[in-house]
Amino acid sequence: MDRRDPAELRRPYRGEPLRREDLEDHPMAQFHLWFEDACGEGLAEPNAMVLASVEPSGMPRARTVLMKGYDRTGLRFFTNYTSRKGAALAEDPRASAVFPWHAIRRQVLFAGRVERLTDEENDRYFASRPRGSQLGAWASERQSTPVADREELDRLYRGFETVWSAGEEVPRPSYWGGFRLMPEEVEFWQGGADRMHDRFRYLLEPGGSWRIDRLAP
Repeated sequence: MDRRDPAELRRPYRGEPLRREDLEDHPMAQFHLWFEDACGEGLAEPNAMVLASVEPSGMPRARTVLMKGYDRTGLRFFTNYTSRKGAALAEDPRASAVFPWHAIRRQVLFAGRVERLTDEENDRYFASRPRGSQLGAWASERQSTPVADREELDRLYRGFETVWSAGEEVPRPSYWGGFRLMPEEVEFWQGGADRMHDRFRYLLEPGGSWRIDRLAP
């Protein structure tokens, strides 16, 4: 079988280098600028991030989730609290996340602690979701557990369609809600020519200020 060699897949990076004077003093202010750039470039789902957590066994596990909000305190995302990642974050409330914006030769890496959002925040966001997504949250109560087949999932979904008639408010399941990833370290990575990439790391200092260091590529 003919097989493409991944080692031969090379793509040169071109563009202006990233300098310290280009950066904001707070990582979330810098993230805002880069996120706006990613949105402006038309990237597919620029809010998609690879979220890594630690299983109770000690095994790290990563998956892609959608970031649904951010401010100076961190990133917000939503899930089933009883899912595999929800259980892992409850056991060990540390996580990392990567925004892989390869099309614009950039990545942003976050690491820090997570906390659950309040019921008020969860209710407000759940109410803003499309009805189909709301019903899907009910149908996927047993997220991350084995199911017999696709038909079982479809039957669950159709069953919840009959519980709340069209136009009727769908309540938020108690097991569904959000987390806030509060960064303690944020790295901004920009691809450079000849693999001389620009990397700047923000580290949270004990007093609450941020130290910025350039890292070797």
